[in-house]
Amino acid sequence: MALGSVLVKLGMLSTSDHASVVSMNLFVALLCACIVIGHLLEENRWMNESITALAIGVCTGVVILLTTRGKSSHILVFSEDLFFIYLLPPIIFNAGFQVKKKQFFRNFTTIVLFGAVGTLISFGIIATGAKQFFKRLNMVSLDIGDYLAIGAIFSATDSVCTLQVLNQDETPLLYSLVFGEGVVNDATSVVLFNAIQSFDLSHINSSIALQFIGNFFYLFVSSTMLGVVTGLLSAYIIKKLYFGRHSTDREVALMILMAYLSYMLAELFYLSGILTVFFCGIVMSHYTWHNVTESSRVTTKHAFATLSFIAEIFIFLYVGMDALDIEKWRFVSDSPGTSIAVSSVLVSLILVGRAAFVFPLSFLTNLTKKSPNDKIGIKQQVTIWWAGLMRGAVSIALAYNQEKASTPSFEITEAYIIRVLMLSRDVS
Repeated sequence: MALGSVLVKLGMLSTSDHASVVSMNLFVALLCACIVIGHLLEENRWMNESITALAIGVCTGVVILLTTRGKSSHILVFSEDLFFIYLLPPIIFNAGFQVKKKQFFRNFTTIVLFGAVGTLISFGIIATGAKQFFKRLNMVSLDIGDYLAIGAIFSATDSVCTLQVLNQDETPLLYSLVFGEGVVNDATSVVLFNAIQSFDLSHINSSIALQFIGNFFYLFVSSTMLGVVTGLLSAYIIKKLYFGRHSTDREVALMILMAYLSYMLAELFYLSGILTVFFCGIVMSHYTWHNVTESSRVTTKHAFATLSFIAEIFIFLYVGMDALDIEKWRFVSDSPGTSIAVSSVLVSLILVGRAAFVFPLSFLTNLTKKSPNDKIGIKQQVTIWWAGLMRGAVSIALAYNQEKASTPSFEITEAYIIRVLMLSRDVS
């Protein structure tokens, strides 16, 4: 009987493994389809790979819904660990590695103002507005931590699609501002979100508020310094030991592992892995990259870009399938009036929150610029404002993360949040 029980368990395990293999095969095939179709649509600047992956994800979700008779729309089950540990690091590192450093640091003050100060302003407006309007709409009762989490989730922008239609050579100022703000903004939102989860905000007072602010700046500065130190350490090791004399593979492997180590060290010490790996990428591209052989330079450049590209397609493909999550739509369809009201309120708060810092901070920045070419024009300000309407993978991951760590009331609100996140991309 004991032997029979073991065989039954082994049979169940084998069936489960086979189902996982089938799911992975289907997902990899869809990734290949996204690349092929995206290549065919390459000339259309309004239809980039992320939008293609979203569309294919939605179509796949429809097929799965019909196949499973409305039970599910997913091939794989989303995990925030999968996103934050495996998918996000190559995307952010490549962003720092490929950035044009001269233009980035030339506008560094403006980028930090938009990405850090602006995110805090947007965060405050969205959290406060959500608290006021949700009560008037007779929404479920949420605590102060949930409202602050909503503010952090919707403060995380996604500028990937905007960058697809901008030319870095034709509009260097606008491109660097949108790109830089997007990265710093994501990092700030994650740091804010982590700081919110670290404190009991149900009984907030001046002491807790000061600790919250202090913790935020500590995370921001410490994460940046860790990335810089790791990048410099990699440059020193490669320069002194000169790996390229023996093997290009060792140089490339060391750069990849050191970059990933910086991210994991940040997570180990409860810092912001996004900021750490971003500045590690900048330092590596400026110091480490110039100490390796020519073949290693070509290899690392394309290797990092490829890993980032696959991770982005993976995320948007899943988000497309998640847009048809039957449980979320079943709840939303039970109260269409409330759904429309909540969606309208949140999108409006996003627009107001963006406008509250883009235009005033641009005005203050222009006062410090002497050259007209360095000033941010009104058309550029409108572009930056509108680009911030999009919400991407970081917002999705934070929403899932908050759902698992919050009150049961937030699980209901999460259905509205996911819908608004998708709506913001469609509108943009």
